[in-house]
Amino acid sequence: MAEYSVNPAGERFALPAKEHNEAELKRIESLVQNARKEGKEIVVVMGVGFVGAVMAAIIADTVDKKTGKPAKFVVGCQRPSERSYWKIPMLNRGQSPVKAEDPEVDPMIERCVLEKKTLVATYDSDCLKFADCVVVDVQCDYTKTELGNMRSGKVEMAALEATIKTIGERVPASALTLIETTVAPGTTEFVAWPIMKKAFAERGIKGEPLLAHSFERVMPGKNYVSSIRDFWRVCSGCNEEAKKRVEKFLTEVLNTEKFPLTVMDRPIESETTKIVENSYRATTLAFLDEWSVFAERNGVDLIKVINAIKVRPTHSNMIFPGPGVGGYCLPKDGGLGYWAYKHILGFNDEIFKITPAAIDINDTRALRAAALVRDAMRNMGRQVAGANVLLCGASYRQDVGDTRYSGSEIIVRKLTEMGAEIRVHDPYVEHWYELESQDTYPAPGHSWARFFRNQTGLVNIRVQKDLAATLKGVDAVIYAVPHSQYLKLEPEKIVEWSGKPIAVIDCFSILDDASIRRYFELGCEVKGLGRGHIQRIKDEVRKQQTK
Repeated sequence: MAEYSVNPAGERFALPAKEHNEAELKRIESLVQNARKEGKEIVVVMGVGFVGAVMAAIIADTVDKKTGKPAKFVVGCQRPSERSYWKIPMLNRGQSPVKAEDPEVDPMIERCVLEKKTLVATYDSDCLKFADCVVVDVQCDYTKTELGNMRSGKVEMAALEATIKTIGERVPASALTLIETTVAPGTTEFVAWPIMKKAFAERGIKGEPLLAHSFERVMPGKNYVSSIRDFWRVCSGCNEEAKKRVEKFLTEVLNTEKFPLTVMDRPIESETTKIVENSYRATTLAFLDEWSVFAERNGVDLIKVINAIKVRPTHSNMIFPGPGVGGYCLPKDGGLGYWAYKHILGFNDEIFKITPAAIDINDTRALRAAALVRDAMRNMGRQVAGANVLLCGASYRQDVGDTRYSGSEIIVRKLTEMGAEIRVHDPYVEHWYELESQDTYPAPGHSWARFFRNQTGLVNIRVQKDLAATLKGVDAVIYAVPHSQYLKLEPEKIVEWSGKPIAVIDCFSILDDASIRRYFELGCEVKGLGRGHIQRIKDEVRKQQTK
């Protein structure tokens, strides 16, 4: 019986059988030979997911700066698993396997595949033997075994180690291997390089592998491509030749004229740069959590406090964290450093205090948003159990459709545990796979459902697009993400669409004082993270109503 890989749109692709491998490799070899005749460098990108697919297209879109002709031929390689094989046939027909708000993504992939014919995809890792350069974009996850306890987690190294072993067994000795994955500091030098050296020795190759590291700073949204191509990069190599090669390669494919490279002495320095960068950002966001509580309990609007501070240029980057810190990097990268210190670099003492605390705070901040829903409903004489609660915003960031590690997910899971009936609206998210496919996504046993009870029904949730229709009959609405659509909603319309006064929870300073006041005048209850002054507005409205 044929096995299938299903893409997000529900299209099924039969997994290739072993007898197809020979023909597939010949197909790739023929394309490579033609590209070599045209003077193109052959680049294999291992992993065509969120970063790899767009990085592959950026490389494939590269032109020689002297001739203006295409300079690279790119082979995107993805293993033929049930979970991810579908990306290969989609790429080969010129369609992006990743959903992006950036209007540059789809045309670039279509152009490179169908017009320039500089990008092709395959499932056969034997394509590595044709490579002049290999770019590794395989995930290196950090799995937490307890919610709010980063120290209990571990780095998932198996996929990366297997990929590096495969590369070492197949790649030409002269090829550069560039790890772009965000990895635990020390991975390139002390894990990947020894694996490649051993593979080279078993093949009778006497020279050292050319191995380098350069992390991505990719951001979802309208500037997705630019965040990879037109942005500062840090790089290094395991030896001088690898360092020279990676600098040359990145200069050819990225906009290094406006965004110069920073070349480090060792890969561990490049790796640590990414970890410290994201740990710093996670820490500054977590810092405001305790002040949110202070503000809520003492009648202070933390947003006004932050805006007053940001007038001072030295503090202009202060950011309100909302209901949590999502995205793929900030919730995990500090954990990579913590784990590496003990398990790659071999230290046993506890030097890390701030980084774990910041990640733990960010992971659990959304629980307070769920508590505000409970408190607001109690103030109206209602209970969360059995209530219809609408979450506005499933993604982790405004005006994007990326749900990875979204604080909204924790809100939904906690309220579901408390017995609420959840509805979800988001103008950018088509499918919330963390809920719809929680038994298998992001991998079996890795769903945040494991931290909560009563989660099985969440697989039936579907993200709605009609806000008015979705509001009908709700008891509470949570503004969890500051999507543009939510910023100027009229309280009168919200109450009209819901059909009665409701509890309104503002997680991200979406409501101005006038809107808060109007909700109270309409009989609603309002709560907000970091917005203690709401009680003062409520008291003023109630006082006026009793005159």
